[in-house]
Amino acid sequence: MAEIIQRDGTWTFDGESVRITPGRGKGIHPLREGLGECVVPLPALSGISFEPDRKGGRLRLRLRDGACPVLRAADGRLKDGADPYQLAVEKDRTGVAEYFVDEVRNALLVEQVPTGAVDEFLLPGPAVPVAGGGGDGTASFDGETVCLTWNWKAKEVKTSGGPVSFPVSEVTGVHWVPAIGLENGHLRFVRGEGPASPAPAAEYDPFSLDLWGLSKKEYTAVLVAAAVLVRLPGAAGRVAGPAGAPEGATAAAPELAPPAAPAEPAVPAPPGDDHDALLRRLRELGDLHRAGVLTDDEFTAAKQAVLKRL
Repeated sequence: MAEIIQRDGTWTFDGESVRITPGRGKGIHPLREGLGECVVPLPALSGISFEPDRKGGRLRLRLRDGACPVLRAADGRLKDGADPYQLAVEKDRTGVAEYFVDEVRNALLVEQVPTGAVDEFLLPGPAVPVAGGGGDGTASFDGETVCLTWNWKAKEVKTSGGPVSFPVSEVTGVHWVPAIGLENGHLRFVRGEGPASPAPAAEYDPFSLDLWGLSKKEYTAVLVAAAVLVRLPGAAGRVAGPAGAPEGATAAAPELAPPAAPAEPAVPAPPGDDHDALLRRLRELGDLHRAGVLTDDEFTAAKQAVLKRL
């Protein structure tokens, strides 16, 4: 087992998964606090790295594309401080961070985890009920119903109709964009087939939050988006349309939508500590080393990891 405890949070690796517990108090991003503890199974990982700097460094987990609903909903728009798969490391713990990286890398080599995209989510996403947002209102989701409530900043077209509620069964897509510079962001829900004409601006759309970027707490809207995304029929984290399309161009907007048929997450079972299986793995590692796929150092590290289990 490998563990690193920091003010920013705690990461623990038991050989099969990385358990991430965010820190508490000032300096911890509201998105990470809202997500809480999460467990990342080894098959969901594509790699890990430690990036040293003068203050210590940063641990980064790299997940396979499509494995995490939060990352899928964010679509590459999370800042470092909001990313749940990063950990700020203090200067006196860089050695522990490097050991942690070695342990995870060795396990990925031994288990031969592929690095490509997956067809279904390998993480469950945010727990429900969940709420988040800001700007002109708040979005909440209890696992069955989405509710949008407005504050005093909302336009009259929204407040005059009161809170908006609809079942998740009516949702066909969800789109989250944070405020960037002077441009507002939004959390938009698409229902049914969506409007035939371009969607109205988020400030006038009763099925959207208009995010102003005045607080880090607005990032929690992506947790609502992720929780809804995993409960869409046949959800597998695929995005329809190019990222970064301008708001108002509904046909090209990166609405998060499921494929046609549902699929249950398929996580390959680990081979366990069966003696014959471990011997076969040693032979496979030798073949990879002779073929030049593994370097001398990678082969030695992976071989030692297997020998520990014999």
